[in-house]
Amino acid sequence: MARPTSARDRLVRVTAQTAALCAILLSLGGCVGSDLARRATGPQAELSPPAAVPDAPGTAPAAPPMPAAGGGRIGAGSVKVALVLPLTGQGSTVGAAMRNAAQLAYDEAQQPDLTLIVEDDRGSPDGAREATQEALRQGAEIVLGPLFAGSVQAAAAVARTAGKPVIGFSTDATVANPGVYLLSFLPQPEVDRVVEDAVAGGKRSFAALIPETAYGNAVEAAFREVVARKGARVAAVERYPAGAPGPAVERLARVIAGPGATADALFIPETADAMPAVAAALTKAGFSPARVRPLGTALWNEPSLFALPALQGGRFAAPDRVGFSNFSARYQARFGAVPPRVASLAYDAVLLAAALSRRYGSQRFAETTLTNGLGFAGVDGTFRFRPDGQSERSLAVYEIRNNAATPVSPAPRVLAKPAI
Repeated sequence: MARPTSARDRLVRVTAQTAALCAILLSLGGCVGSDLARRATGPQAELSPPAAVPDAPGTAPAAPPMPAAGGGRIGAGSVKVALVLPLTGQGSTVGAAMRNAAQLAYDEAQQPDLTLIVEDDRGSPDGAREATQEALRQGAEIVLGPLFAGSVQAAAAVARTAGKPVIGFSTDATVANPGVYLLSFLPQPEVDRVVEDAVAGGKRSFAALIPETAYGNAVEAAFREVVARKGARVAAVERYPAGAPGPAVERLARVIAGPGATADALFIPETADAMPAVAAALTKAGFSPARVRPLGTALWNEPSLFALPALQGGRFAAPDRVGFSNFSARYQARFGAVPPRVASLAYDAVLLAAALSRRYGSQRFAETTLTNGLGFAGVDGTFRFRPDGQSERSLAVYEIRNNAATPVSPAPRVLAKPAI
C-alpha cells in the first residue's frame, strides 16, 4: 500500500450508523436495500476523527480469535463472493478484524442471498494468487480484497483471466485498473478537497513541504494538478529526506515566513510520527500559521498533533467521523475490541455486494453497475468507482485549534458530476 511506512502503526478508531445500514446507495435519491436501515440500529460513540490507513500490520487493538481454522464461509446464499484477506502472516491482525467486519455486515444485512468464501492470502502475493484461484474455483463472481498492493495485483491477474472484477483495499492507486477497483482511502481525493477548500476561502498562492517518499511523490503530483486546475499558483515546493526537514524548511522560509512571505497556504503531507519534527523546524524558521495556513491530508488526523503550535488553524481533509464512530461502537459491542480503521472497508464491500445482488440480478457486478456515477453510500460517506479503478470519496475538512480538530466544511452527500 502506498501510505508512508511510518503510518503503518497508525490504526485509529472512529465511524458508521444507519446510513451505512441503508445498504449502500446506488442512486443517491433512494436506498438500495433500505429495509436494512429499518431493521438495524446500533449505539453511537463519539470517537476521534479518522487517521492514516496502514500499509502493514502495526499496533492495532487485538481482534477476537478467528472462528475455526482458515477463513471458512459466511452465509449460504446463491451469490458467491470471494473475501481474500491476510488471516495468517503479515497483516493477520488487521485481516481478522476485517473478517469480523464482513460478518457484522452480513448479519446486519439480515442474511442476504450471499455466500462469502473467505480465503487466507497469508499476506503475500503468492498467497493471494492461490486464494483467488480457490475462491473462483468455488464459483465466486467477484473478489473483495486483498489488503496489500502486491496481493491485489496478484489476485487481479487471476480474476482478470476469469473475467471477474476485484474490489481491493490497497491505498496504492497504481494497482487500480479497469475491473480492479480500490475501495480504500486514496490520498489524491484528500489533496483535492483540502486545496479546493483553501481556494474557496481565498487562498491563491501555495507552497509545499513534501517528504521524499512514495507517498510524497503521489501527493505532489496531485497537489500541482489541483492548484493549477483551481486557478491558483504554486509559489515553491521543497522536498526533504524523511526525518530531516530542517534544510528544506530553511530554503522555503523566504516564501512562508516573515513579512515578505509570498505564500498564503503551506501544504505538508506528513505522517503523525514525523510531523512534530517538521513543526519544530517551521517554528524555528519563524513560520506563523496565522499568516500562512497549513494544509494536510488525513495523515494529520491524529490527536497528538492537535496541540502543535505550527499547525494551529491548519486544515486537513478526511472522511466524516460519524459513520465510523457508530460502526466502531457496534463492532466493539459484538467482538469486544476496537476495530482498526480499515475494518470499515470490508464492512462496506460486503454491504455493497449484498445491495447490488438484491437489485441488479445478473448485472450485479457488471462494470456499468460498479461504476455508477451517482456512487454509493457507506460507513465513511459517499464513494464511487471510476472506470480506471480508482475511487472518489466525499470528504469533510477539519480545522486544528485548541487541541481538537473541528469540522469546518462537512462532507457532501452527493459527489460532483464525474469528469468526462
